[in-house]
Amino acid sequence: MLHADDGAAPHPRLDELIATMERLRAPGGCAWDREQTHASLVQYLVEESAELVEAIESGSDAEMVEELGDVLYQVLFHADLATEEGRFTLEDVAAHMTQKMVGRHPHVFGDVVAETPDAVVANWEAIKAVEKAHRTSVLDGIPAGMPGLALADKSLGRAAKVGVTVDAAPVPATEEELGAQLLALVAGARDAGLDAERALRSALRGLRDDVRAAEIADTGDSHG
Repeated sequence: MLHADDGAAPHPRLDELIATMERLRAPGGCAWDREQTHASLVQYLVEESAELVEAIESGSDAEMVEELGDVLYQVLFHADLATEEGRFTLEDVAAHMTQKMVGRHPHVFGDVVAETPDAVVANWEAIKAVEKAHRTSVLDGIPAGMPGLALADKSLGRAAKVGVTVDAAPVPATEEELGAQLLALVAGARDAGLDAERALRSALRGLRDDVRAAEIADTGDSHG
């Protein structure tokens, strides 16, 4: 559990970290911290996120603590910048996330019944569809800057929702074997002077075109 049960302040070390951030960015604090912007911090957010993933996959608890702290610090940094600019605060971020999680879990905070993970996901997607009703494509909301393989997996899942599929290649039985096969494909591409990441992103652009064509056709049919 995240909350302390001894009657003390729930998160004294978190409060201390927030105070440390504010001190570093206050007049007379750190010149480097003072000159940062949301845009200048993006590279560090990407880097720290990647290091956290690595720690989760193969690191120790100590490494996870360190990398979680680095990612948390990025969140606090962006919130402090926004507070200084009069745009929003850390409390706004927390309040929005609480509202979102409560709203997306009516089986916990409401009367909806969802006793299996699949039922939970189905409810989540239905609620999200209502919240994001302004979106015009199933592809909306997918960050284009995601790594190619992650972007492909996400895009394929969304494409299937409008009936667009890609012929699946035979794959080995385990992720270990699959990883070796993917690595061998990249090695072959490298030897042939081909850029595997660029090739995958090019194929994904074609998939996106197919999805949007299917969506336009579906809209035309519904109004025909």
